[in-house]
Amino acid sequence: MAESMKGLQRSHRCTEVTSANIGEVVTVMGWVQKSRNKGGIIFVDLRDRSGILQVIFEGSDIGEAGFLKAEKLRSEFVIAVVGKIEARSGAANENLATGSIELRATELRILSEAETPPFPIEEESKTKEDLRLKYRYLDLRRPDLQRNLIMRSKVATLTRQFLSEEGFLEIETPMLTKSTPEGARDYLVPSRVHPGSFYALPQSPQIFKQLLMCSGYDRYFQIVKCFRDEDLRADRQPEFTQIDMELSFVDVDDVIGVNERLLKKLFKESIGIEVPLPIQRMTYAEAMDRFGSDKPDIRFGLELKNVSEVVKHCGFSVFTGALEKGGSVRGINAEGQAEMPRKKIDALVEFAKGFGAKGLAYLAVNGDGTYKSSFSKFMTEEELAALVAAMSGKPGDLLLFAADEDDVVFDVLGNLRLEIARNLELLKKDEYKFLWVTEFPLLEYSKEEGRYTAKHHPFTMPMEEDLDLLDTQPDKVRAKAYDIVLNGTEIGGGSVRIFQNHVQEKMFEVLGFTKEDAYDRFGFLLNAFKYGVPPHAGLAYGLDRLVMLMAKEDSIRDVIAFPKVKDASCLMTEAPNTVEQKQLDELGIGVVSQD
Repeated sequence: MAESMKGLQRSHRCTEVTSANIGEVVTVMGWVQKSRNKGGIIFVDLRDRSGILQVIFEGSDIGEAGFLKAEKLRSEFVIAVVGKIEARSGAANENLATGSIELRATELRILSEAETPPFPIEEESKTKEDLRLKYRYLDLRRPDLQRNLIMRSKVATLTRQFLSEEGFLEIETPMLTKSTPEGARDYLVPSRVHPGSFYALPQSPQIFKQLLMCSGYDRYFQIVKCFRDEDLRADRQPEFTQIDMELSFVDVDDVIGVNERLLKKLFKESIGIEVPLPIQRMTYAEAMDRFGSDKPDIRFGLELKNVSEVVKHCGFSVFTGALEKGGSVRGINAEGQAEMPRKKIDALVEFAKGFGAKGLAYLAVNGDGTYKSSFSKFMTEEELAALVAAMSGKPGDLLLFAADEDDVVFDVLGNLRLEIARNLELLKKDEYKFLWVTEFPLLEYSKEEGRYTAKHHPFTMPMEEDLDLLDTQPDKVRAKAYDIVLNGTEIGGGSVRIFQNHVQEKMFEVLGFTKEDAYDRFGFLLNAFKYGVPPHAGLAYGLDRLVMLMAKEDSIRDVIAFPKVKDASCLMTEAPNTVEQKQLDELGIGVVSQD
């Protein structure tokens, strides 16, 4: 039977007691991790969010009734214990913060009994994720998840502290807003009092934070939930959290400067990592050319080399055919991998095909300087030697090539270098390599929609020197946009915003919006621009992704308290679910079967 806490007050969390407390009487409360009855003595590992403390129950200290009660203890019972801190009688446990001490109990209260949980509450659980997510309230008791969420809280607190000191104001923006379908799909919320009309949950506070700059608040930030109805991946959720900010009277260097100082503080005070400043910068064009990605992982080499000029007159039609169609031939030098078994090379070829490659050409430079290749019979010795030299190849190296349209080649080799790095165990989670990627294309052409779409969003400022290209070569216009990348993951992105009306109207025109369309979707912003708007810029981090990398996890689900799974459902609450017909009737909504 559960007992009351009446008359008891917790004095310490489990690991807040140390050898300095030896001889003191303390009161601790928590969950039984495990209990071991050794006859006349019972050892219990007591757990709370701070960690584990060993508790000893002996009849001579706690009395016969207390000892009988201690014999009933099972995993996950919630108990309160009063006792004296002593030096550990047995060997110290170096794996525990409290490994040199123990608590000798003089009073025990069982506050809550527990059924046997469906899986062990332990670190690095081997239990299938679906089962753990169904019982997430139990999964969240695991020490590794608790550490992750404690770290997340610390990151949020440090962020608020830093930005407040830098003159930012924390201002909330609406959760119920207007649908502006330019990008990912919105989550829609029906309005009861406006039948047939819908709110949208915000994909970001973008428009509102720009309006705050128009209103003279100078520096804004918010740690805010955002929503996107899109397919999930390991680092995506339908609802996610942003560290969002906007600044007035600034340009690119100002935004980058304040954010570098923020990152330095977060990593130093959260996980003890020094972030060297300034962080390296690289243009989008250079990132694609060297790494085949706009979010390159620079913890390792395996850079792309463009060998189009070297092979343009060779006898290998796969290479020359790609060049004749306006594509390119590029390669990766997997140094020291010439002896890679054919089976592994074939696996890399299949991997490349998954990203649009028709195949993958390879050339191994043997130890004696001869070649083993999938295409050597189509090229002369001189051509092969020139190709190897262009790749900085040496005996023992494996050269891998893709030939196709540039976007296919970049996608194939950009992902191939990551796959090779994974296979060679080059991706070290305790190494943190930051990179700013700048000067993104302002626009990208959508074949589906038959028009240009914004690479970031429609309010991104073009590079001033490229403004004249908006009418003639819109695909060549660079944006004053910047992403912050960590170990090949984009953790944040932003841009300088358009603040002149004529530039914003030109942007909408290039995007295929009529003036009426633009005002119908974004009229409140465009109207605000008529009343004096400062130059402004901003950035938003994905808090979930940032903490995932800091915690060395592979999925953001491990740093979110109650995440969704891949179909955007919650296994614990069984959301989304049906609702009563009465609720649908009030909203004037009929559900149509899609079978």
